[in-house]
Amino acid sequence: MKNGTISRRCRCTNPGTGKEYGASCPKLKSNRRHGVWTVFQELEPDQEGRRRRFRRGGFETSTKAQEELDKVRALLAIPDEDDAWGQLQMSDLLESCLKEKAPLPDYDEVRRRVATGQPLNTKITVGEWLAIWLDGRKRLSRGGWKRYDCDIRNHLDPHLGRHRLDKLRVQHVSKMFDDINEANIEIQEQNEQRRAVKAELDATPWKGAENRARRKWLKAQLDQMPPFRRITGLNTQPHIRDTLRAALNVAIAQQQMPPFNPAAHVELLPGTKPKALVWTAERIVRWKETGEKPSPVMVWTPDQTAIFLDFIAEHRFYLYYRTIAFRGTRRGETCGLRWEDRNKAVKAIAIATQLIQDGWDVYEGAPKTASGVRWLALDDETDQHLDLQWERQQQEKLEWGDAWQDTGRVFTNEDGSIIHPGKMSDLFERLVAAAGLPPIRLHDLRHVAATLMLAAGVDIKVVSETLGHSDTRITRDTYQTVLDDLAKDAAEKVAQLVPHSRRPTLSVVTDHGALRLPRLAPPRKTTEPGTAESA
Repeated sequence: MKNGTISRRCRCTNPGTGKEYGASCPKLKSNRRHGVWTVFQELEPDQEGRRRRFRRGGFETSTKAQEELDKVRALLAIPDEDDAWGQLQMSDLLESCLKEKAPLPDYDEVRRRVATGQPLNTKITVGEWLAIWLDGRKRLSRGGWKRYDCDIRNHLDPHLGRHRLDKLRVQHVSKMFDDINEANIEIQEQNEQRRAVKAELDATPWKGAENRARRKWLKAQLDQMPPFRRITGLNTQPHIRDTLRAALNVAIAQQQMPPFNPAAHVELLPGTKPKALVWTAERIVRWKETGEKPSPVMVWTPDQTAIFLDFIAEHRFYLYYRTIAFRGTRRGETCGLRWEDRNKAVKAIAIATQLIQDGWDVYEGAPKTASGVRWLALDDETDQHLDLQWERQQQEKLEWGDAWQDTGRVFTNEDGSIIHPGKMSDLFERLVAAAGLPPIRLHDLRHVAATLMLAAGVDIKVVSETLGHSDTRITRDTYQTVLDDLAKDAAEKVAQLVPHSRRPTLSVVTDHGALRLPRLAPPRKTTEPGTAESA
């Protein structure tokens, strides 16, 4: 470490050159009170090799300047001489003090942080900390990391990034969500305006000079409007809060901020998680009249599922969709099924990997959660279809020869290459429309599997494990409406188990006496051997 210096300087200017005298001012020699003292100390170059110096002036006496220099040198001496990273961090800390015009940090606190391996700069911003935290999450799956990155890039950094990490408060986080909700209102209004202009443009005919001028004006209006945008819904906001809370928990553990997590104390507007609804006859009629689905999550009845499977019975990917409909596998899990994961002896197949769509790119990854790694029992018919699928692949392998791609997947294209999850969703929508069935998403076919299992009386815990849910509460929350329908059906079956010939008269008591109500259905008549017919 190079020795630092202190010097006396002033702001007097040379009349001849117009420049400041600095340390060569003639008054400094004749007047001991003229000018101020300045500290100079060489620091470690930054990571790019740029030279840095600690320079701070304004000290009235040499004693005060020397005390400041001694503090700087004491801080620089904390890391060992062979600790290049520690020396760099210490220089970064001193440089940040200069930029922020802040006093030097406490020596004992800095020494403790160096000894425990904690970051030295406790005055970093929320944005800087989020970048450090996200960089340390590289062990996550690509999808999980991108979700964190999306929350930070689109919401947390723009709204909170400028705040100092140790000064972040609940009101700052609450204001972020208030601003998001206000922006949602603006986005919805702009989308409606653009939608109205677009509808008018589509309805305006091409013929006629007046119509062409009108179309030209409408197109100019569209060009000036913001594009269609998605809002940050109430169901998305809790995930943004969870991302911030996770990042702040690590900051608290590293003593970057007080042991208080503002994100854990923010109240959000309640969101509504869509419930799975069955496509009943009444809902189908309403859908045909309005074109609107009763819920984002719709489920086929067993009869509707049978119609679909019969319709695609000869299709190449019949078994693909049958597996989702009967065993509730996710789209990517089904695309990622491998022959090596099949246990023919016990008629089961393991969910051990999946194909994940990132944009339009596809990569292989682990199942969504730890509970997603599971064994699925197969019925006899599905097991037989797997045998046929294997035989067909072997035939295609012979036909393609050297061009065959040996991916080891159960479901492939004709050349053995992997199937794209997005293309399987698009194909499913076309097949549903061709079959004349009410629309559901490919992911809803997974919900169909849950409904079929619940209708068959399978225990909720078994259903949860088959679907790969981490908790039965997730299963109950998602399929509560289906469970309610099944409960009503069970109540009817219980009533039918108890035959009785006489039913009480339905009446209510009023101020004017008993009011007899009409029966909803005639009583059932039974005749016992040796007795008269009774009503």
